Amino acid sequence: MNIYHIWCDLKPGVSDMGFAEKANAWLGHLKQEGLIEGWQLTRRKLGLAPAGLGEFHVAISVTDMAQLDRAFERAAARAEPAEGFHHAMNALVANASFALYRDFPDGVRRRGEEKF
Repeated sequence: MNIYHIWCDLKPGVSDMGFAEKANAWLGHLKQEGLIEGWQLTRRKLGLAPAGLGEFHVAISVTDMAQLDRAFERAAARAEPAEGFHHAMNALVANASFALYRDFPDGVRRRGEEKF
């Protein structure tokens, strides 16, 4: 499994529950279309996080890079209905940071195991 991470803050005046609703609409659309396996929205608690990470964290699970690429293509096409969902969420965030992680060890690493 690959996990695409997004950390962000909300723009001034944006409702936290409004953001959660828009995230659910966009990411739910991607899941329904089979473009992601799942997702989770979390919020920093008690101010505990490294400096520079946003208050909100979105973790999006995909089976492989091909699935992630298809999700990116859907967003990049800017065609409805995806564009409306994506823009509605994206317009609410500021200071976004991104990362891509994978399960470890995974099938790729197991094939190339080192012997000691």
